[in-house]
Order: sequence, then structure tokens, then C-alpha cells
Amino acid sequence: MQFIEELGALLVATFFDVLPIAVIIFGFQFLVIRKRIHNLKAVLTGMLYVLIGITFFLLGLEQALFPIGRSMAEQLTNPEFLQSVRITAGELQWQDYYWVYIFAFAIGAGTTIAEPALIAVAIKANEVSAGAIGIWGLRVAVAIGVAFGLALGTYRIVTGTPMHYYIISGYIIVVIQTFFSPKMIVPLAYDSGGVTTSTVTVPLVAALGLGLAETVPGRSPLIDGFGLIAFASLCPIISVMAYAQLSSFRDARALKKKLKEEYYLNKAGKEPGKAYKAKTDK
Repeated sequence: MQFIEELGALLVATFFDVLPIAVIIFGFQFLVIRKRIHNLKAVLTGMLYVLIGITFFLLGLEQALFPIGRSMAEQLTNPEFLQSVRITAGELQWQDYYWVYIFAFAIGAGTTIAEPALIAVAIKANEVSAGAIGIWGLRVAVAIGVAFGLALGTYRIVTGTPMHYYIISGYIIVVIQTFFSPKMIVPLAYDSGGVTTSTVTVPLVAALGLGLAETVPGRSPLIDGFGLIAFASLCPIISVMAYAQLSSFRDARALKKKLKEEYYLNKAGKEPGKAYKAKTDK
């Protein structure tokens, strides 16, 4: 009975949250464009599905993802557990929390690979680039960035160092990379930082940060508990541009090696390859 009451209240709250979006869409359609909506029945059915889906998703957050993230942080920072795995003597040091960093890295990579928004962007990028940007290549590059960002963010919470040092340093790296990365990847890299902070990643990351700040001695949930999502948004930009730079460097080396081999074949009196012919024709 309590579950039904909670579900009903959440459904009503979600309806009023979604209502402004519907008002804007239908308002522009009828008052600005002044044309009827094609397949109105299908649109209304889809909006109903969205309403139901968001309601169940929010319910899942409250009853599953948030508790899991908080519970894992509490267990990994439990004094008894830390005493059994510690690698230093005396008071606990940041090195003794290494399982927290490993968990943050793993959960960051796992949730990012499963992120629906990232999958959609990767598919579209692959279509627009005619296959030049691989779907799995982009997803793995973003996942590595998020994983590293969360590990770094949990380290910041454990040590209590100011967050702006990391963020400012990260964006300096991003600005420098922007000048040296292939131009077609730069906008996609910036977008990749945004799509990671979506439906699957954010709940677990937020719960992990709050749980960690509540259990590490001397940390404030309000000051130290938030900020992990900023790391999860920043580091994928760096990793995607780094992936593009490495791919570009590898392709340039492969082409240079091929041209060099064909040059020596031609010098020896053998038939040059297509790449060498194209170069000599120019």
C-alpha cells in the first residue's frame, strides 16, 4: 500500500515537472508555426510513455541507485575494512583508501559504457563521419576519461584539497589540446563531457560522493560531497581529444612508413604502389 502511494505521488509530481515542456512544444506548434501536429495520437502516447518511464526511473533512483552508491562508500571507508587492507602505519593516509579509488574508476567506466545518451551520440557521430569515428572507440575513450575523473575526484575528497585547483588545471589542458587536436573531433569532445552526466552515471556518482564525504573523517557532505560530476564532465573532454591525437599520430606514421617503403621499391626498379603513384602524379 505504501509503495502504491509513493508511486502515485511521484507520478503526479513528474506530471507537473513534464507539463512545462509539453506547454512549450504545443504552444509553439499552434501559436507560432500554426500547423497541426502530425500523428497526434502517437505523440500523446509517446509522452505518456515518457511520463511513466521517468516516474519509474526516479523511483529506481530512490530505492536502488542512491542506496547502492552510499552503501558502497560506507563499506569501503569502514574503519574495520580499512584496517584490514591498509598499507601504511599510524594514522590512516590517502594511500589506505586505494579500494575507494579502484571502485570509483570501475563504476565510472561501467556506468559510462552503459550510458544511453553516450550511445546515441556515438552512433550519430559514426553516421555523420562516414565511419571515421568508431562507436566503440568513442565510448571507450569517454569511459576512460570518466573513470579517471572519478578516481581523481574521490582522491580529492579523501585528501580534502581544494577542488578548483583540479578544475582550473584540467581546463588549461583542454584549451591547449584544442589547438592541437583534429578540428572535427573538438566539438564532439566537448559534447562528450556533457552526455556522460546523464541518467545512469549521475545518481551513482552523486551518491558515492555524498557517502564518501559523510564517512571520511573531517569532510563536509555539503562542501566535499559534491563536485564528482564536474570531474566526470571534464576528464572525458581530455580523453577524447587525446584519443583523436593518438589516432592521428598513428595514421600519419603508418602513411609515412608506407610511402617510404614504396619509394625504395620504386628506386629499386619495382612497380610503385598506389600511394606513391598518387604522390608522384601531383
